[in-house]
Amino acid sequence: MITPGPIVPDGGGYRHSYEVTAPARLVHVSGQIPVAPDGTLPEGFAAQCRQAWANLAAALAHHGMGLSDLVKVTTFLSDRVYREENSAIRREVLGDHAPALTVIITGIYDEAWLLEIEAVAAR
Repeated sequence: MITPGPIVPDGGGYRHSYEVTAPARLVHVSGQIPVAPDGTLPEGFAAQCRQAWANLAAALAHHGMGLSDLVKVTTFLSDRVYREENSAIRREVLGDHAPALTVIITGIYDEAWLLEIEAVAAR
């Protein structure tokens, strides 16, 4: 991994950029909410975050891809207080895979949702 130009070094699961060389396919995944397939909403940030990641993994699997195919992830958090927990769970879920990332603190469509995750995958 090479950090481009005079910018802050990559770190903590963060990468400034991610190059895709000649992908055969791209999949754009709409924002995944923390609602389980049965319609329930888990309690607490950790459970909601893991559910949103599970929903993202399921959307990718529908296209024959997995989390290791992610090239860009945007996470929308309802509050800054979730930054560290979000980062820790993302690293737990992705392991050594480090796609380009953006985290935005914003209002979420449903106030009961503590986050939403959208992504782009390539293979």
